[in-house]
Amino acid sequence: MDEQGWLTERFEAHRARLCGVAYRLLGSLSEAEDAVQEAWLRLQRADAAGVENLGGWLTTVVSRVCLDMLRARRARREEPLDGPGSPPQLVRGDGADPEGEAVLADSVGVALLVVLDTLSPAERLAFVLHDLFAVPFDEVAAIMQRSPDAAKQLASRARRRVRGSPARSDAGWARRREVVEAFLRAARAGDLQGLLAVLDPDAVIHIDAAARLDAPPSEVGQPREVRGASIWARYIVAAGPRLPLGQLAVIDGAVGLIHAPRGKLARAMTFTFAGASVTRVEVIADPARLRALAVAVL
Repeated sequence: MDEQGWLTERFEAHRARLCGVAYRLLGSLSEAEDAVQEAWLRLQRADAAGVENLGGWLTTVVSRVCLDMLRARRARREEPLDGPGSPPQLVRGDGADPEGEAVLADSVGVALLVVLDTLSPAERLAFVLHDLFAVPFDEVAAIMQRSPDAAKQLASRARRRVRGSPARSDAGWARRREVVEAFLRAARAGDLQGLLAVLDPDAVIHIDAAARLDAPPSEVGQPREVRGASIWARYIVAAGPRLPLGQLAVIDGAVGLIHAPRGKLARAMTFTFAGASVTRVEVIADPARLRALAVAVL
């Protein structure tokens, strides 16, 4: 095998891990692939034979490239690119694969990606490398060009943001989680009686203007509020799988639902309770309101 083939083989052995690191740091497969490609270009220019720990060297390069990209993104106040990419271990080649990106986002955990997007670049790097990929703090510190204590502090701060306030262990909180899970199951299954069983008869649903994708022309740009579980629950059942109900997450300290295609928060659903019954459901899609929510992994 010639030198180029040997180098390619060694790089490909690390590609999946590098893509995993870059995707969790950037939240975009197209950008993650760009970061990994940049690492390959730098490897070709380096003296690879003199690198003792190639995996560590490549992780350092990819992490620093991602850190620069995150800082540039924040400086421009731009959202991460949503363009298609070539996810590791899912699809190879040049074709667009938004479904593959959605699958990978789901495997990572869309709630985690949503929370990671709220962290500073340094917090995100420290948390992802140490907590998700078990990179020792000494190595994380070297990558960030900070002290190990500073790296630990950044990871700790990020950890608190990711987990939110400590989950309450009281029976009331656990019961409310069960109710939201039952709501989600019934809505997905089109089970009207199951839905009504967790709703107060006078329950209200409030849908903000941005969430009303199917609003008639006369109501575009206006929120809608409907009282009476038997009225609006039928709409949820009829809509069935077309509704972007999402998955469980902690929203402002309470259990709720988030819809985050490819890890980008698009909609949230919050619940108000009286005992074990839902009295109010709030559907939020307005970008400004979504940014104000404190979302944590459940």
